[in-house]
Amino acid sequence: QVHLVESGGGLVQAGDSLRVSCADSGRTFSVYAIGWFRQAPGKEREFVAAVSWNGGITDYADSVKGRFTISRDNAKNTVYLQMNSLQPEDTAVYYCAADPRPYRNYVRRDYNAYDYWGQGTHVTVSS
Repeated sequence: QVHLVESGGGLVQAGDSLRVSCADSGRTFSVYAIGWFRQAPGKEREFVAAVSWNGGITDYADSVKGRFTISRDNAKNTVYLQMNSLQPEDTAVYYCAADPRPYRNYVRRDYNAYDYWGQGTHVTVSS
């Protein structure tokens, strides 16, 4: 069973950096691709970034490409999202999710493809 917990959110100013983490206490975390999604008030949940099970493949939404970096440490059962040059439009609840298909050499942007979700962590960027 996968149980994801996000942490690291907070209130920052425009231009600041923040790193959010997604950790799992289970023993199968390392076989799943992990995606980060975000949802701002009154908006649809949107794809942010994803990383394959071994870290070899990453994908980013155009809105964060060049500013955000996703990485994982399977020894620690943790995926990170390093967010630089944050802007007010990055304000949202950030969720991580696991794709239930193990050892896939691709990642997906469709949130319906992810079965296991964390509770989310709030990121607020003030101008």
